[in-house]
Amino acid sequence: MSILEKIESPKDLKLIRRELFPELAKEIREEIIKTVSVTGGHLAGSLGVVELSIALHYVFNLPQDKIIWDVGHQCYPHKLLTGRKKLFSTLRQFEGISGFPKREESVYDAFGVGHSSTSISAGLGFACARDIKGEESKVAVVIGDGAMTGGMVFEGLNNAGHIATDLLVILNDNEMFISHKIGAFAGYLAKLMTLGLVKKLEKKAYKLLKRISFWGINLVRIAKRFKVLLFPGMLFEEMGFAYFGPIDGHDMNQMIDILSKIKDLKGPILLHIITKKGKGYPPAEEKPTAFHGVSPFDITTGTKKKTNSKNKIPTYTEVFTSTMLTLAKENKDIVAITAAMTDGTGLNLFEKQFPDRFYDVGIAEQHAVTFAAGLAAEGLKPVCAIYSTFLQRSFDQIIHDVCLQKLPVVFALDRGGIVGDDGPTHQGVFDLSYLRMIPNLIVMAPKDENELQHMLHTAFSFDLPCAIRFPRGKGEGVKMDSQLKALSLSEAEILTLGNQINILAIGNMVYPSLLAAQKLQVEEGISCGIVNMRFLKPLDKKTLDLIAKKSKLIVTVEENVLSGGFGSAISEFFNGEKMFIKSIGLPDVFIEQGKCEIIRRKYGLTMEKIAQEVKNFYKKHKKNG
Repeated sequence: MSILEKIESPKDLKLIRRELFPELAKEIREEIIKTVSVTGGHLAGSLGVVELSIALHYVFNLPQDKIIWDVGHQCYPHKLLTGRKKLFSTLRQFEGISGFPKREESVYDAFGVGHSSTSISAGLGFACARDIKGEESKVAVVIGDGAMTGGMVFEGLNNAGHIATDLLVILNDNEMFISHKIGAFAGYLAKLMTLGLVKKLEKKAYKLLKRISFWGINLVRIAKRFKVLLFPGMLFEEMGFAYFGPIDGHDMNQMIDILSKIKDLKGPILLHIITKKGKGYPPAEEKPTAFHGVSPFDITTGTKKKTNSKNKIPTYTEVFTSTMLTLAKENKDIVAITAAMTDGTGLNLFEKQFPDRFYDVGIAEQHAVTFAAGLAAEGLKPVCAIYSTFLQRSFDQIIHDVCLQKLPVVFALDRGGIVGDDGPTHQGVFDLSYLRMIPNLIVMAPKDENELQHMLHTAFSFDLPCAIRFPRGKGEGVKMDSQLKALSLSEAEILTLGNQINILAIGNMVYPSLLAAQKLQVEEGISCGIVNMRFLKPLDKKTLDLIAKKSKLIVTVEENVLSGGFGSAISEFFNGEKMFIKSIGLPDVFIEQGKCEIIRRKYGLTMEKIAQEVKNFYKKHKKNG
């Protein structure tokens, strides 16, 4: 029996001899690599925190003590150490365990996450709740250097330093530019600091300097400024944190010793550790960005497993990229912005061709939107390319800084709709609702990849903010027009017009609805029309009036929550008129993880389910006259 198989909870870990921990780390890495090669997932980050995870679970007493993981894509070792080894093969699968910490899944998952930069604020909440309840538990927050680019982090640090309660923040730093800090001296200095010697010497030095008047110069202030140059932790010290490190995050014995010492110190503590993303798996070590989030791959080579598709169908992201390159060559005012998702949004090629017109602002969606507003105010044409689920973090900035001022920012919402295995934190199923309510904002959704390129071209012709929402994955495989053309504002596309009932669909639900309409015509003899609405806002009033004259029965279809979405917009348009409207979309729940086709089938967004719902709706009203 392996060491890992003996661990059902962190209590079992404490019974294992420390000299066996390196072998345990090896087993954890092997299990993660084996599983993720099949299921896909976040690999490099999890491989980088194996030693840290073992040290944390050995030193702290979970679940009484709390570990808060920022983002959570590095939590796979944590899951294996907290009784989920037998379920690990179901990682990110439908009805399996989540790829992120999830409170409903385990008592050891103190806080559910999926988005970045939330951990310090949440951890401070746990710490203050502990104080109010008079408890003695410890709270440890693990946050990566990438997440430190989020403004919410500094809001949390500022408040934590002010409150000054006991809170441990572990900065997991895997950037190479400070790798020289790793070594015996850095580890020795960190140990000295945990023993309090350096702190005592520092206080004595400042006390001495205060007594000396040297030509009226404030020597304490000069000493502190000099310390900023020597010690990177001075920023955190000034915010009220005691700073320790940096130390080697892969030296398990050192990690355990230091954590054991600092966990009982009073006040806010920041421990700075240095780790290597992808540690223990050469392909991930060599290309950590490529192995941040991966689809199934071959373990031996690290290459992505090939699909059986013979014809290369471009993804929506690829079409967005190629169209951006074409448009940017023609218009030097076009600027691209993303929030730490250069590769994911397909803007890596834009960066290479137009480096002076590309900005990756880090994990800072709020800043990205207001930054785009400033560019637009000066006459440029900014495109803000952010995943649907992440753009919702900048809701106020979209309203206040862009739309209120009618600034022509183009929002490219990749991963709109169901995204699959990452689950409820990443499903882009709210955007049609949260964007539709905002004045001055044009909202479009293409039925296929060809229409996407035309919509992006069209967006620059409007002197208003514009959002284009498109799904994850491959397009429909349609023929791409060689010339870009502008669409008329709000104009829908009537594919077929029905005398008995009409389906109004938007985005990637147009083709399933078209097939459903054809099925009803052939198999049931129902004259069912289908309209590609294209624009959620503004709606095509002319086409809607025409539809109402043909039939009083309308079915709307969208891959979005029904609350406030496309169906709601159609119902509001016909409010007061004698129309019968049924809306098909997602219910008022958070959509779970699973392959997109499984989720669509469950929630009735397949051709067969749409046809059945339309048929039932039609027959019900035909029967009632």
